[in-house]
Amino acid sequence: MAFDAVLFDCDGVLVDSEPITHRVLRDQLAESGWVMTLPECMHIFLGKAVRSEAARIEAETGQPLTDAWMERFYARRNEALQAELQAIAHAEQAVAAVHGLLQGRIACASGADRAKVELQLAKTGLARFFEGRVFSGHEMPRTKPAPDVYLAAAAALGVGPARCLVVEDSATGVTAGVAAGATVVGYSPSAHGHDSSAALRAAGARHVMDDMAELPGLLSAGF
Repeated sequence: MAFDAVLFDCDGVLVDSEPITHRVLRDQLAESGWVMTLPECMHIFLGKAVRSEAARIEAETGQPLTDAWMERFYARRNEALQAELQAIAHAEQAVAAVHGLLQGRIACASGADRAKVELQLAKTGLARFFEGRVFSGHEMPRTKPAPDVYLAAAAALGVGPARCLVVEDSATGVTAGVAAGATVVGYSPSAHGHDSSAALRAAGARHVMDDMAELPGLLSAGF
């Protein structure tokens, strides 16, 4: 087998959270004076930490991006995710198969805050596959598109980055995986909320899937 570990992004790869999260973000930004459509919001923020766009938020709203504003966003986001979140189609079956093929050498390496990642994995029943192997970009010196979270996950699994397969649905995340020295496979279904296949390939994805069910076969084949 060409890879010894698989490192999964969370949002848009394991869980269908992006439309929910960005709807809440769009609404709160609108309340602060920055009005945009949901597709516009996702184009700006997909794959990024909200704080990474602090300068633009402050310029558009004319207000500082405070801890209180972020805490209000996190609370509203988490409430919506708890009520509405579902796993990505075929993600549970794909993760279970990969977990078996690699004897548990998988991790979730997200650019999101740990509370969100753990809430989402628990809500969708995926947490059992990643116990003790969840990594948050918020806890790293730099979050995506920097490679830090993927390097940390690979190190924790005791696998060199070159022997890791990263699964990502955003160009920002693909950039992080490539910078870590891993091979990246993209996920770009027809549903709204994911970067295009062309964008993922341009960022360095070696292959792009439109169905998570493809992943175990790709891993076995070493594509």
